[in-house]
Amino acid sequence: MAHTFRLHPRLEQDCIKIGRFELCQLLMMNDQNYPWFILVPEKADVREIYQLNSAERLLLSDESCYLAAQLAQIYQADKMNIAAIGNLVPQLHIHHIVRYQSDLAWPAPVWGFAPANPYHPEQIQKHIDMLKQQLTHCRFGLPT
Repeated sequence: MAHTFRLHPRLEQDCIKIGRFELCQLLMMNDQNYPWFILVPEKADVREIYQLNSAERLLLSDESCYLAAQLAQIYQADKMNIAAIGNLVPQLHIHHIVRYQSDLAWPAPVWGFAPANPYHPEQIQKHIDMLKQQLTHCRFGLPT
């Protein structure tokens, strides 16, 4: 029996939904320590990239590369950290973390470095508006 896609409860708890691309939901980690975004392919029971079919893998790569390039430009990143780890959240998801040489964890990975510092509601809306303005001008455009 086929299962339907459902976002993992930990991602629901820790993230803010921004919108979606053709394959993936776009989330923002609720942590103002770093501009941190997550792509989640809307495919049920997928834990690893190799479990996607060939067309889905290509689309995931396109969406990820596009998002990374846009984030690097929007946030003037020194470096983009992109990773699919999944040790705590087994559902396939790809982290896109904007890094600066001046950020809290540099040059170490961000995981476990500092407790999350949640955004204030007005900060959330500012990020959402900025992203949607930038990302709606492409084939991966996000709905309002």
